[in-house]
Amino acid sequence: MQKENLNSSNTTISNNNLDAKQLEKDRIIERHLRFQDLLISISTKYINSDLSDIDKLIKESLKQIGEFVASDRSYIFSYDFVSNTCANTYEWCSKGIEPEIDNLQNIPLDYITHWLEAHKKGEAFYVEDVSLLEEDGEFGLRAILEPQGIKSLITIPKIKNNELIGFIGFDSVKKLNSYSKNEQEILFVYANMLVNVIQKKEYEERIKEQEKKKEELLKSLSIQNEELNEYAHVVSHDLKAPLINIHTLVSWFMEDNKDAIDLNAFKPLHQVLFNVEKMDFLIKGILDYSTIDKIEAEDKLVNFNLIIKEVLQTLLIPEHIQIRIQEDLPSIFGNTWRFKQVFQNLIQNAIKYCDKQNGLVEIGCIEKDTHYEFFVKDNGMGIKSDYFDKIFKVFTKLESTGSSSGIGLSIVKKIINYYNGSIWLESQKGIGSTFYFTFLK
Repeated sequence: MQKENLNSSNTTISNNNLDAKQLEKDRIIERHLRFQDLLISISTKYINSDLSDIDKLIKESLKQIGEFVASDRSYIFSYDFVSNTCANTYEWCSKGIEPEIDNLQNIPLDYITHWLEAHKKGEAFYVEDVSLLEEDGEFGLRAILEPQGIKSLITIPKIKNNELIGFIGFDSVKKLNSYSKNEQEILFVYANMLVNVIQKKEYEERIKEQEKKKEELLKSLSIQNEELNEYAHVVSHDLKAPLINIHTLVSWFMEDNKDAIDLNAFKPLHQVLFNVEKMDFLIKGILDYSTIDKIEAEDKLVNFNLIIKEVLQTLLIPEHIQIRIQEDLPSIFGNTWRFKQVFQNLIQNAIKYCDKQNGLVEIGCIEKDTHYEFFVKDNGMGIKSDYFDKIFKVFTKLESTGSSSGIGLSIVKKIINYYNGSIWLESQKGIGSTFYFTFLK
C-alpha cells in the first residue's frame, strides 16, 4: 500500500514538472509571437511614414523594443571607417537612466575591438554579465562599460549592401539581462528594418535636394528665357528700323538715278536690297521663334482645312506647283497662329525646294488612337539623311543662297514640342520629302 502511494506521488510530481515545462514553453512562444507582432507594427509605421516622421519613429521604436526586452538604454551607432571612429546617433533611456549620447561621439574603434570583430563577421556581440569580463586595462571593454553602470549588453550589426555601417545596442543597468537565440534573431530583423528606414530617409533627402535644385534650375531657366525673349524683341525692333531706312534710301536712289546710271552699276545696290530682305526675314524668324510659347491669345477648336486655306492665300504659289489637300482634316484645340506657322513653313519649304517641272505638294492626316499624324509631302529635290536632324536646328540651311532665315523648321519643331507632339521626315535625294508630325487628340 505504501509503495502504491509512493508511485502515485512520483507520478504527480512528474506530471507537475511536465506541466511546468509546457507552461514555460508556451510562455516563451507567446513572448516570441508578441515580439514579432511588435516588429510588424513598427515596420508598418515605417512603410507608411514620410521623411518628416522618420527620426521620431526611430526613437519610438527604440523605446518600444527597449522596453520589450527589458533593457534600460537602447541606441544606434554609425561606423566611420575613414576616421576609424563610431558615433551614437539615436538613444532611448528608461526612467532614471542618464543619457550617454553626448559622451559617445567620435569614439575610436580601438576601444571596441571586441564587438567590432563580431560585427565584421555579421554576428551579435553579447555580454550577459559585464562583471565577469577580464580586467583588460584602462581602455579595455570592462573599463568602458562599468563606469556607465552597464551590467548586460548586446549589440547587433547594421549591414547595408553587404557593408557594415553601424550597430544597434541594448544596455541593462538595473539588473542582469539575457537574450535567447530567438530574441537575438528578432533583433537582427529589427536592425535590418532600421537600415531600410534610414536608407529611405537618405533617398528621400537626396530626392528632396534634387527636386530643390531642379526647381531652382527651372526658375533660373524661366528667368533666362524671359530675358532672352525680351532681348530678342528689343534687338529685333532696333534692327528693323535701320533696315527699313537702308531699303528705302537705296530704293529711292535707284529710282531717282535709273536714267543717269548704267544698269551694271545697280548690281551692288540690288545685292544690298537682297541682303536687307534676307536680314528682315532673319529678324522676323527670331521674333516668331521667341514668341511661340509666349502667345497669350486664348486657345480654341481650330479647323485645319480652314487654316491651311488661309495660309495658302498668303503664299506665292508658282503655276507649275499643285497643292493637294485632304478634305476631312480634323479640328484640334489650340492656337490658330501656332498651327498656321507649322503649315506655312512646311509648305513654303516644299515650294522653295521643288526642282520638277510639275511640282506636287500633298497635305493629309491619319487618325491614330491617341493622336493625329499629319504629313506634308513633296516631289522636290529631297534631303540627304545626314541632314535629317540638323535641319531642325536654328539657323541651319541646306544652301546659303536665297533670303531664307534658316529658322522655319526650328519654329515648326518648337511649336510641335509645345503641344507634346513629335516630328520626323522621310526623304530620298531627287525624289522628294515627307514631313510627318503629330498633335495629341
